[in-house]
Amino acid sequence: MSWELAQGLPFLPGCVFRDPTKTSFHRSQTLGYKNGFAFSQLPTVGIGGERLYENQLSQAELDELSKTGPTLTYGQAKRAPPSGFLPAYVAFDKKILRFDAYFQEDVSLSPEEPYRIRQVCIYYYLEDDTMSVFEPVVQNSGLPQGKLVRRHRVPKNDHGDHYHWKDLNRGMNLTMYGRTYRVVDCDPFTQVFLESQGIELNPPEKMVLDPYTELRQTPMHKYITPTDFDQLKQFLTYDKQVLRFYAMWDDTENIFGEKHPCIIHYYLADDTVQVRQVYKQNDGRDPFPILIKRQRLPKTFVDKKKTFPNCVLEISDQEVLEWYTAKDFAVGKSTTLLGRPFFIYDCDEFTRNFYRDKFGITDFQPVEIEKNPQEEVPQVIPPYNGFGLLEDSLQNCFSLLPKPPRKDVIKMLENDHKVLRYQVALESPNPEDRKRRFILSYFLSNDMISIYEPPVRNSGIIGGKYLRKTRVAKPGSTTENTTYYEPSDFTIGSTVEVFGHRFVITDADEYVLNYMESNAERFPAATLQSLRDHFRPRRVVKETANSDIPTLATSKQELDELIVQVQEELKLQKHLNNKNIWEAFLQCDKDGSGTLDKAKFLAVCDSLSVPTNTILLNKLIDLCSCGEDKINYHDFLRAFPS
Repeated sequence: MSWELAQGLPFLPGCVFRDPTKTSFHRSQTLGYKNGFAFSQLPTVGIGGERLYENQLSQAELDELSKTGPTLTYGQAKRAPPSGFLPAYVAFDKKILRFDAYFQEDVSLSPEEPYRIRQVCIYYYLEDDTMSVFEPVVQNSGLPQGKLVRRHRVPKNDHGDHYHWKDLNRGMNLTMYGRTYRVVDCDPFTQVFLESQGIELNPPEKMVLDPYTELRQTPMHKYITPTDFDQLKQFLTYDKQVLRFYAMWDDTENIFGEKHPCIIHYYLADDTVQVRQVYKQNDGRDPFPILIKRQRLPKTFVDKKKTFPNCVLEISDQEVLEWYTAKDFAVGKSTTLLGRPFFIYDCDEFTRNFYRDKFGITDFQPVEIEKNPQEEVPQVIPPYNGFGLLEDSLQNCFSLLPKPPRKDVIKMLENDHKVLRYQVALESPNPEDRKRRFILSYFLSNDMISIYEPPVRNSGIIGGKYLRKTRVAKPGSTTENTTYYEPSDFTIGSTVEVFGHRFVITDADEYVLNYMESNAERFPAATLQSLRDHFRPRRVVKETANSDIPTLATSKQELDELIVQVQEELKLQKHLNNKNIWEAFLQCDKDGSGTLDKAKFLAVCDSLSVPTNTILLNKLIDLCSCGEDKINYHDFLRAFPS
């Protein structure tokens, strides 16, 4: 049997024939790669390359595809867009129909009103067909008003129908929950909307008013008062209207009397007068708020007996013929109130307008009041008592609660831990005090000075803190014009007076010179030059020690010139014995090295009353220095020829 015949046999056991010519049994590939990405595809042939009838199109499908060629190219044709639909909650958002209506309510147990008319507003919301009823608030009605029917769909009948805007019109009765409302009118938007929907509106009706409310609004008094003057009318017309006058109470006739500025208030509501006294700051008077309390002031009294008890009974209309009125007050006029004379010199703008409209007065020129110029008491600052700083003591003169003086914070931050140190000697007639040496420290952060005395063994003087940190004023400074010592005042050889003690500056730290040279624009040239001259010998010695080029010739020449100057200065010191000076130095130099320690050298000079605190001798000692606090006394003794 051929293969074509075998294909038509039913698929039953024993009826299947295998093609003996078939040699390929592999499956076709369904995976592939494109642009580096793996993708799957349907097989084109079956196992062994057999034809797949499941993936082939029939003739009918091919015919249909041939008819719809553009669809294969451009895809399915787009459907026409649906017609536009706008929901009601969008189309009628915030669109409300308003109707004016009223309803009649019976009133029981009231002989004055058998019924009352209550006016309401009916709102219909088009977005969801809901309704609400609102009653405007009426003052003093005594009824709970406001929202009578909350917003919801109102039932129309018992069949489940609800009110629609087509059911509303003017001139109709509308029943909601057993209460009948008479619709009389609507607003313009409601009228336009209903007419646009083809509804014919009834003519509007007049709103019915409540008879009892109208009765209450009618005046109760239907008679005419017999007089034009009515206190109630005056109170209602002139309530909170006050005339204000500026006056001066002259009390100079009495002992210790003076002129007091006052303000007179005239209350138009009840013709009462009040006088208030104007107080100034530090005028020495207790600030009582009112001089004359608000009351009616009598102008003319009835002739009364001397036995009338004024201190017991108050003044009434029987004792007074005339009271003060607004006509009795005018600018530039004097008036007497309760025995006190007041001169009115000005008034405010409201008072001017009242007199201009009421009495036709136009002259309101203010009167100049002669004021005695108050003598200014000069503030005398007491002299400085010596305790504390001048600024702290000065604050006690300005206020009862003194405040600390302000500090220069920027200066304190910039110059923190910056101290200028000087060596000073005490200038005293006692020979023992001349040998004492002190260290003066000047603090740049707050311009304070402290003095410390280094302790010396076996000197008989306890060293330590001589002066704590404080600001030292220059001699001749006053409390009003205070000048303090500054770094520019400290030169080599200058004298500093500290609370009665005089100190002579003999030496300084090298930091002082470096600081002044770095800030040369802030210090005088003389101060800077004195420090340079003082430190020049030391710098020459250092440069000589650190360099290989000798400078002995320059130093010797300078030394010779300085010795000549010192000898001329020592001629004035006639009490010095040159022979004793030579012998003292030779005895101290026991090893014969020709040098002595600087401390020992200065001690010998002080014992012989040699004025080492002078500028020339200080320069000579510096030139005789040979490093490490050693001094070559042979060069120094050349200034004292034996």
